[in-house]
Amino acid sequence: MRLMKPPSPMPAEAPAEPIAPTQGRARRALADRRVRILATVAVTGAAVAYLVSKIDLGKTAHILGDASLGWLALSAFLTIATVPPQALRWQLLLRARGVDDSLPWLTRTYFVSYAVGQVLPTGVGGDASRIYETTRRHPGCGSPIAGSVVLERAIGGAVTLVLVAVGFLLAIGHYPVGPYLWVEALFVVGTIAAGVVVFSARIRRHLRHAVPLLRRAKVERFVRAVYEGIHGYRHHPGRLLVVAGITTLAQISRIFAIWAGGHAVGVELSLRPYVVLGPLLFLVMLVPFTVNGLGVREAFFVSFLTRIGVNADSAFAVGLVFFLMTLLLAVPGLAVILWEGFRRAPVPVADG
Repeated sequence: MRLMKPPSPMPAEAPAEPIAPTQGRARRALADRRVRILATVAVTGAAVAYLVSKIDLGKTAHILGDASLGWLALSAFLTIATVPPQALRWQLLLRARGVDDSLPWLTRTYFVSYAVGQVLPTGVGGDASRIYETTRRHPGCGSPIAGSVVLERAIGGAVTLVLVAVGFLLAIGHYPVGPYLWVEALFVVGTIAAGVVVFSARIRRHLRHAVPLLRRAKVERFVRAVYEGIHGYRHHPGRLLVVAGITTLAQISRIFAIWAGGHAVGVELSLRPYVVLGPLLFLVMLVPFTVNGLGVREAFFVSFLTRIGVNADSAFAVGLVFFLMTLLLAVPGLAVILWEGFRRAPVPVADG
């Protein structure tokens, strides 16, 4: 009788290879990106659902169709007129750190940043565009350039807080704006804390404890460059006050532009409620909840204006006019991008 050969033992499983650190980081980055995308979609969906529950698109379209061209033209002019002063304040900040460039080129870069900002979250993409283009134009000056852009946004937030405070004083006894106090309080605390951290020489010594964490997160070089770029402005308080004054005038012009846009669609309110609404809107738009503030901006208009007696359809129309004005800001930048792309001209290096 033939003996049967016993079955050969199953081969032992090879030990699993450890995941390379780079693979782990890539997976974490992908997971973080998915979370950000889901959060953006969730916020946008909530804003759109709120709008759908409040408005009639047919009525809104009729209101927009009857809009006054004269008031729209005034709103457009007041909106576009804010760009050269913003470029001027940026020029002043750059010069304080030894980076000199012409006002026309900085104005051109501002318009391009508005075009880029239409497809990236709020102003974050536009700021990155300005830093990138200006650093290419001024090699070796990345830190002061990044610092000037971040500080410019911080000063804009601080000025907005002052205007919000003025708006609340004007709103007392007239408009129910209590829920928005929490928004202001959050930005006040954040602004004060950020100002102390970046300008205090005493706190600077303790920031070294954060270096290992930033190094592990692979952002040490970027954060250090931005911090050094901002910290140097502590020796230029006069320049910062001038920049704050220019920012105030630019934001007041934007408030008048919103007021004119409201009149264009038949919302006959005085300037007072827009002095309250405008700064709060600017605060909300500072946070990149969605791509270009889509949905959140319009929901804010409906939420605020319906509290003071404006019907939801007209309030939504005011928000859409404001959105059209932001698109108008992007038109010159888009033309520059297309023209320079067609010419395929290299980025010019600034003189000096």
